[in-house]
Amino acid sequence: MFEGVHTALITPFVDGKIDEDSLIEIINNQFNNNISGIVPCGTTGESPTLTNAEHKRIIELSVQVAGGKGKVIAGTGSNSTREAIIMTQYAQEAGADAALLVCPYYNKPSQEGLYQHYKSIAKETDLPIMLYSIPGRSVIEITVETQLRLHSDCPNIIAMKEAGGNKSRVMEIRKALPQKYEILSGDDALTVEFIKNGAIGVVSVASNIIPKKLSELVDCLLNNKIAEAENINAFCQPLFQGLLSLDTNPIPIKEAMALCEMSTNELRLPLVGLNEANKSELVNLLAELNLLSNN
Repeated sequence: MFEGVHTALITPFVDGKIDEDSLIEIINNQFNNNISGIVPCGTTGESPTLTNAEHKRIIELSVQVAGGKGKVIAGTGSNSTREAIIMTQYAQEAGADAALLVCPYYNKPSQEGLYQHYKSIAKETDLPIMLYSIPGRSVIEITVETQLRLHSDCPNIIAMKEAGGNKSRVMEIRKALPQKYEILSGDDALTVEFIKNGAIGVVSVASNIIPKKLSELVDCLLNNKIAEAENINAFCQPLFQGLLSLDTNPIPIKEAMALCEMSTNELRLPLVGLNEANKSELVNLLAELNLLSNN
């Protein structure tokens, strides 16, 4: 179901409000460049700082603009189980194709708590659910054992976005769970290694600005054109690393999109923009890919 590249969309802002015109252009650009799907209201979309009304509007607008051209995997996760249920039900009503549910952050639940959290959400929706393990932000991970238990007990929990930064985890999941349980990379820089070890795609940050390159990369990998894929990956890898290391996501990707005249670089506090040294490094990375308007 989730094979390919799914772009973790930024949320463009102007003067503190969602810039709907820019969001529409960004979504259209994605599907015009063969992206398989979009993921609004995830980490890259600054979901923790969106109001409920904004969150719902972005999902609704994403579904409308996508218009069936690709999947809309709505970010509906929360560290409040009740809030996650409400948002997931709204995503279903709005016409989303699936829901992405991040591992609860700050609360630090046990694995039994995680199981009960996801089970409670799954039974309140018919949407396919993609779990999202990102211990760098949530402190805890969704273990392979918990994934197996959830997939066995909840038929609509069918995939994992793995963002723990370790390719061995893909191998562990692939060994323990049935083939129909899909794995996606949550890290652009590891996409090649993840797919080689059993993943079927990526939820990508970099595809906000280089959707065609990411689409070509994953298409080559899925069609066993490994040499071509590795050439594309080598070309893109400096940007992948820069977006990961220059500052916290989505700060670098928003600055990159502003430099490429695709959006503003406006963030919501407590996030602030890149410092000048890191911005200069990002400019150099974008210039190497011929993405700047003056190139």
